[in-house]
Amino acid sequence: MHLDFNPNSEPAAEINFNQFLDVDMRIGEVVEVEDFPEARKPSFKLKIDFGDGVGIKKSSAQITVHYSKDELLGKKVLAVVNFPPRQIGKFMSEVLVMGFSDKNNDIVLFDLDKDVPNGARLH
Repeated sequence: MHLDFNPNSEPAAEINFNQFLDVDMRIGEVVEVEDFPEARKPSFKLKIDFGDGVGIKKSSAQITVHYSKDELLGKKVLAVVNFPPRQIGKFMSEVLVMGFSDKNNDIVLFDLDKDVPNGARLH
């Protein structure tokens, strides 16, 4: 699958509502951030708390351009929590942190305008 990050591109192929419901996207709070020098592209290793239902999960995220480790600690992030784990080098990434591409294809996270509990699901 090829992802087109061009904001002027056509929308992806149509899916049905049940396919959307199958993707479990939740808010979690970053509780630990480490450098990931072994990654091919600059990345951080994150531990994210999704609350009691999902727990603490690990992720590799290519978000070093716009964020420092200090900025990420305590930040709420959106992630897909029901993809299978993915091996990235010697690190097992358990969730996919979601973001938007800027004009240089660097990832920008979004901010909530109100607080929601860890583990809240996107719908």
